[in-house]
Amino acid sequence: MSDILQAPDGLTVAHTLDAKGLSCPMPLLRTKKEIGKINSGDVLEILGTDPGSRNDIPGWCSRSGHEYLGEKEDSGFIRFFVKKG
Repeated sequence: MSDILQAPDGLTVAHTLDAKGLSCPMPLLRTKKEIGKINSGDVLEILGTDPGSRNDIPGWCSRSGHEYLGEKEDSGFIRFFVKKG
């Protein structure tokens, strides 16, 4: 898909959330909880297998004041990157 935002290389991640195997809405609910544990400007990496997260996480970022930095495909899962606003 060409409309998927690819995350830049070399991001410094403050915290990683493993949401692999979770179905909607759990990856987003866990992301909301974890973002509260990091400082403003820090990057949260979310590891997920739910394809719905490709829409849920960027949409939530735009509504909640966080910056969606993009995603990277990995072996069997996707890495999503969110910069806390």
